[in-house]
Amino acid sequence: MNWDVFLAPYEQAVEEIKIKLRGVRKQYNMSSTKHTPIEFVTGRVKPISSILDKAKRKNIPIEELESRMQDLAGVRIMCQFVEDIDAVIKLLRMRKDFEIIEERDYISDKKRSGYRAYHLVIKYPVQTIDGGKKILVEIQIKTLAMNFWATIEHSLLYKYSGEIPGNIIDRLQRAAEAAFRLDEEMSKIREEVLEAQAIFRRKEEEQRNH
Repeated sequence: MNWDVFLAPYEQAVEEIKIKLRGVRKQYNMSSTKHTPIEFVTGRVKPISSILDKAKRKNIPIEELESRMQDLAGVRIMCQFVEDIDAVIKLLRMRKDFEIIEERDYISDKKRSGYRAYHLVIKYPVQTIDGGKKILVEIQIKTLAMNFWATIEHSLLYKYSGEIPGNIIDRLQRAAEAAFRLDEEMSKIREEVLEAQAIFRRKEEEQRNH
């Protein structure tokens, strides 16, 4: 397996999707009336060691990675508010440059660990020197609070090789609920926050024009 050759289309897909979504954010920011549902976008290709670990855990042969491992390429879209997640999902469903093949709602139906996010699996077309091909990319949509929690959980899973001690799991679950309550509280003052941000943007625009 030549990993550089194998993963190159996934790296290309992640970079292209990031550029496109940042372009969407910029369009919103140029509008004086519309709030951008996208706070920021990140992406990565799964490290080789993680690919091999997951393949072993899920009994996926190396030659079946392309068809059976949906998160070789991953893009994360961060939102300020839970309501923004629905707006982003609608935006993605409208797009014609990829095909959504699966959706998983871990917000309405959270994972046992407390993990919340909305996942989309897409087939994204890339052009290579051997022609076009469609590859699987996982898009995760989260609030900033959900992402903060997920980052901590990921670090602990790595530290404990996937077997987090029970007392820490209990604390993680409580932290997940606290993060969700934070999102709920932020939703209640959403209009106030948006108004404040709009005032700030107008002042910035006035200063640029002077």
